[in-house]
Amino acid sequence: MTHRTAAILVAAPASGQGKTTVAAALARLHARAGRRVRAFKCGPDFLDPHWLALASGHPVHNLDLWMTGEADARARLHAAAGEADLIVVEGVMGLFDGQPSAADLAQRFGLPVLAVIDASAMAGTFGALAFGLRHFRAGLPWAGVLANRVAGERHAQMLQDALGDGVPGWLGAVMRDAAFSLPERHLGLTVASELPDALARLDAAADALAATPLGAMDSAALARWTVAFDAPEPAPDIGRPLAGCTVAVARDAACCFIYPANLDTLRSLGAELAFFSPLADEPLPPCDAVWLPGGYPELHAAALSAAQRCRAGLAAHLQAGRPVWAECGGMLLLMDTLRPHDGSAHRMWGLLPGEAALQPRLVALGPQQLALPAGTLRGHTFHHSRTTSPLAPAAHTEPPRGGPGEALYRHGALRASYFHAWFASSPAATASLFLEEPAP
Repeated sequence: MTHRTAAILVAAPASGQGKTTVAAALARLHARAGRRVRAFKCGPDFLDPHWLALASGHPVHNLDLWMTGEADARARLHAAAGEADLIVVEGVMGLFDGQPSAADLAQRFGLPVLAVIDASAMAGTFGALAFGLRHFRAGLPWAGVLANRVAGERHAQMLQDALGDGVPGWLGAVMRDAAFSLPERHLGLTVASELPDALARLDAAADALAATPLGAMDSAALARWTVAFDAPEPAPDIGRPLAGCTVAVARDAACCFIYPANLDTLRSLGAELAFFSPLADEPLPPCDAVWLPGGYPELHAAALSAAQRCRAGLAAHLQAGRPVWAECGGMLLLMDTLRPHDGSAHRMWGLLPGEAALQPRLVALGPQQLALPAGTLRGHTFHHSRTTSPLAPAAHTEPPRGGPGEALYRHGALRASYFHAWFASSPAATASLFLEEPAP
């Protein structure tokens, strides 16, 4: 069955233009009006979805033609279209950046593109930039252009005039206002749940957007962006290999890089999930396997170092030969030493030999895949730290277009890597992470 609903992809000429703020404001504006909104994030980002979820009131999934795959993206969009009045997809980087890009996603699924341009330091060039985004690729679905961080009404009129006849769809100007800025840190936006005024910021952004032609659109006006989402082919059924298995999942401010889709995949494989907080030194729940996701252990190194009750439970779990899968920040938590940006040294849990040190610049970024006997998982890497370990890597991930991969360490029943996995890319391989006992 084909589902039809209004949909838009919020893009920009580059990162930092304000597309997360606009996408979240748009979702919040329509959710406040009582419309059913579903939001998605293009690419592998963990942080922007927190804001989109707060704005829309629903979990936010990622769409990436390589990492999640076209079939997965098609299935998620089709399901959302069956229950939503509006789908908002936030792009990644610049509209044409990356392989695949946000533009590729827009063309594959017919998503009209809204170009958000930071116009704070331009006038006539705004028109040239918008013209390039509109016409750079033939056949790109187009919704219009929104000027962001505008100085005032006169500035807004100059920007609109600069579009001329070459760029249809002037959707207004959002004025510069610190009240709805979204704060950042070294891996991206601050997680929305850490800010007590997060919803107030989104409401302020939604109020500002409401004063634009874009924000004034009602359901009838949104209908011009109606997209038909075809039903996907049925996914292969591998059964429930994790039935009867309890997977303990670390989830708190230090371990917050969790795709909601990964939790769904574990449940679909039959697993029961039990959540715990290393940061609060909660005891490890009774479980058969553990997942330590990435996050910000470097911001909480002292508290994590002192979390000896949680550490003892995990040590006993590993001593019993039960599997642990640790990703990125979850791996750093297990090492002997962690050195944050301030140069201090914190003794960590000592369950994985080696140390990690935060670097002043990004160390690695990009798509990766991990070949396991049960299948190949796709995902990505994104980190500011370097690790040294006396252990020889048991394997390495591989980027799709060549270049260095990430080490996969095995230490007893523990597997650890900087690699962030998209579990739905291979449910069979995912199950193996929580069932198989790694070789010594």
